Amino acid sequence: MQRYNKDTYLNTHISGCLGFLFFIGVFLLSSNIEAQTQVSASVDSTTIKIGEQIKYKIQVETNPEDLVVFPEGETFSPMELVESLETDTVQKGGNYRLLKEYFLTKFDSGKYVIPSQEVLIESNSFYTDSIAVEVNDVVVDTTKQKLYPIKPSVEVPPGFRIPDWLWWLLGIFLVGGLVAFLIIRQKRKADAEPELPPYEEAMAELEKLDKSQLLEKREIKEYYSQLSFAARKYLDRKIYDHGLEMTTNELILYLKEQKQQGRLHLNDETIMDFKRILERADLAKFARSKPDLITAKEDRSRTQHIIDDLRASVPEPTEEELLQDEAFLEEQARKRKKRRIILGVLVGVAIIIIGVTALIATKGYTYVKDTYLGHPTKELLEGEWIRSEYGNPPVSVTTPEVLVRGEIEMPQEVKQMMVGNETFIYGSLLSNFYTTLSTIKFKGEVNFDLEKAVDGIYTNLENQGARNIIMKQEEFTTLSGAKGLKVFGTLEAVNPITEESIPNEYVILNFAENGGFEQIMVIFNENDQYAKEISERIINSVEITNLNE
Repeated sequence: MQRYNKDTYLNTHISGCLGFLFFIGVFLLSSNIEAQTQVSASVDSTTIKIGEQIKYKIQVETNPEDLVVFPEGETFSPMELVESLETDTVQKGGNYRLLKEYFLTKFDSGKYVIPSQEVLIESNSFYTDSIAVEVNDVVVDTTKQKLYPIKPSVEVPPGFRIPDWLWWLLGIFLVGGLVAFLIIRQKRKADAEPELPPYEEAMAELEKLDKSQLLEKREIKEYYSQLSFAARKYLDRKIYDHGLEMTTNELILYLKEQKQQGRLHLNDETIMDFKRILERADLAKFARSKPDLITAKEDRSRTQHIIDDLRASVPEPTEEELLQDEAFLEEQARKRKKRRIILGVLVGVAIIIIGVTALIATKGYTYVKDTYLGHPTKELLEGEWIRSEYGNPPVSVTTPEVLVRGEIEMPQEVKQMMVGNETFIYGSLLSNFYTTLSTIKFKGEVNFDLEKAVDGIYTNLENQGARNIIMKQEEFTTLSGAKGLKVFGTLEAVNPITEESIPNEYVILNFAENGGFEQIMVIFNENDQYAKEISERIINSVEITNLNE
């Protein structure tokens, strides 16, 4: 049998008491926090329509020193969070009441549950109750709700766009600069002095050298440069077209070869004098050699004799060579004339391209094409319009062309009610633009129902070959106050030959005035902007003549 001493027993007993007291303290503290903290959630409505918003509130009552963290983000799924408002704090006694509001929505109909939300207070989690909500469809009564055509798309301008006038200005500057360059170039050619023949030019260079006073100024290098250039240039123009670029040895070797072949009648002394002058010129230019003035003047005289000998050494051209030269000159003149013509054509083409590009940049490709290549409905729109009265009861309308009398099939029950009818037509259903105007005069007093007349419009369009007809209607009032019914929409006209489907728009005005029925119909290609403008202008011009006035 195990035995305990007194101290061991007392220690064990005290430890057990302390553990029990600690457990009781924690339990009481936890109970106190839960007693002082209250978390609740509510909504302002449990039933909404698609797209409407629910106000979801979480209310917390807690101690002022407690840290409270509310839910955020996607915790409300399947509902969508629209907005989370700032927390509103109200002091109540010794505690705080915190109110957090959210706006939730849903774009699909059905029954949903807002899940329980977690609220953190210090290190403890508290959960709200889940709430069921219902999202209903929006019911639209198409018999009472007016329907309108889809608005055309609107082009949003870019953030930065180069102004159109800048493109025009740039094009004008380019063309002006090109024209100015050609004029100045041509003028310079005209003003330039005619080139002298080779021999006269060489003599003029030597005379210019005599007047330069280069020897008096001891500018030997420049003097010999001009002296050798005069001789080389004559040789280059008259005998060998590489005379300016060849070295002294190459040039002398060429002259000796030409003499041996009998093409030049030069003596050896002339060739040696020419060699000595060129060598002295090379030394003066590149080795800074400075011959004395007497030698320089003698070289000037020898250069003139060398040029005279070179001139005399060239055989006189034969008649065949002269004819070849003449043909060559004519060919050169013809080529120059051809180049001028080509240049003029290129300038003209460049001007046209720049002009067309500028027009397209400012007006658009469609406008340029339709304006300069032509477009049938654009010509109608910009032509002279005619205002006339048609039918009985009379209808006044403005059209680009006079409507021609025609016939449209009428139902038998309508024929029995009417005294007469008249129909006027322009174009056809397969053309870009088609319009008809019909009037019916009834017997006696007839209360004609426009709503029922709309039913016959659908059948009438189908009989004319229209398919996929979409029909809308609304009330219409003319400028003079006549009230009618406007039917509009889209349809497809099928070409019986090619079986091509042509998308069209249509507008039909229906009136019951002066004991009769009046109908104006306009059908046009939906891709034709000019036809659409014509339609709007015709519809806005319709007036019903009052016979009682």
